[in-house]
Amino acid sequence: MQAQGEGRREANLALLLRTLRARGPLSRTQLAAGSGLSKATVSPLLANLEHRGLTQRAGTTTTQGRPGQLVQLRPGAVCGIGLDVHPGHLGATVTDLTGEVHLRRRTSCDTSAPEHALDRLADLTRKALTDVPDADWAGVTVAIPGRADRATGTATAHRLRWREVAVVDGLAARTGLPIGRLDVDTEANLAAYAEHDRDPVDHLVYLNGDHTVAAGVIANGELVRGADNHAGEVGHLVLDPLGGAHCACGRRGCWETQVGLDAFLHACAPRHDEVHNPELAPGERMSILRARAERGDARTLDALARTAAALASGIAVLTTLLNPRKVVLGGYFAALQDWLVAPQRQGRTRITASTLGFAAGGTGAALAALRRVLDDPTVVPVKDNTPRTGGSHEGASA
Repeated sequence: MQAQGEGRREANLALLLRTLRARGPLSRTQLAAGSGLSKATVSPLLANLEHRGLTQRAGTTTTQGRPGQLVQLRPGAVCGIGLDVHPGHLGATVTDLTGEVHLRRRTSCDTSAPEHALDRLADLTRKALTDVPDADWAGVTVAIPGRADRATGTATAHRLRWREVAVVDGLAARTGLPIGRLDVDTEANLAAYAEHDRDPVDHLVYLNGDHTVAAGVIANGELVRGADNHAGEVGHLVLDPLGGAHCACGRRGCWETQVGLDAFLHACAPRHDEVHNPELAPGERMSILRARAERGDARTLDALARTAAALASGIAVLTTLLNPRKVVLGGYFAALQDWLVAPQRQGRTRITASTLGFAAGGTGAALAALRRVLDDPTVVPVKDNTPRTGGSHEGASA
């Protein structure tokens, strides 16, 4: 019975934390109404969260003529680190429970050498821990542009030349962080998580615009992973099996050969052009192409028009199959949204551009790392300078 009681209390603490995150700041009365708990239950739970440094007072409000103390999440109390891997580049994002981004960093790297890439990812992690020193740390999640096996902590990404790379074990060995606080997932899944966090639409599809084309699918508010965690590999929908270009997967006419970043850049400019320079970040390349399109460059505008048409064909398949309420286009689709997103029309489905751009995967990874605390706030210890609540279950330092 004791364990059952502790489990219920932890679940209620998590419920209050998530309610504050979604709707705060709130008074005790508003929290009770929003969570479905009684005010008598809410009061000691709020004290527990405050003793862990997760919440703070935020002024007063008046409800039915009576003043009430507002409570909100404490900015910077707990942070998650999101690492993202792209051909030639690595990134790090640090986000707290309120969703505030405390740090973004990007660095060039030869990502085709997995051990070297893991060394650099470990460096980015250590720098993040140093640059935001006052936070408790929920964990680290790595976004991969390929397949990720969360059970084994491994990743396979053909574009990176990675095959079953031990990402979690490699980071743990290099940083000394517990394996339980490390995770790996696909970039598209994590980007979908970030978009859903910003706009919690129950039926949403996120489509990345990158070298590989993949989707993160949310149905009934939950991420769809598939039987082998391979759901969302929509770039290999065969849309032109007879006359289409050959794909790296061995088939012909895959959607990725029409709207992938490689295909788009090839359509925009000859191989010696600066937009093919791997030293340039994707955002820099898009700035160059946007400027050309705005000047009326014929080759760029033609590539944009053909890509928009091919994009519409694939989106039509996705909306027919999945019936989402919203489709979010990210990566280079969002960077060139005036030409690639604005023309899209799919019935009642909203087609929008991601405001996170190429940072969507890293942002989602940082948010995903925070789930450990959102699921069980007691993993964050009571602070030494605050009174301890009776019978509390203390977790390991976050």
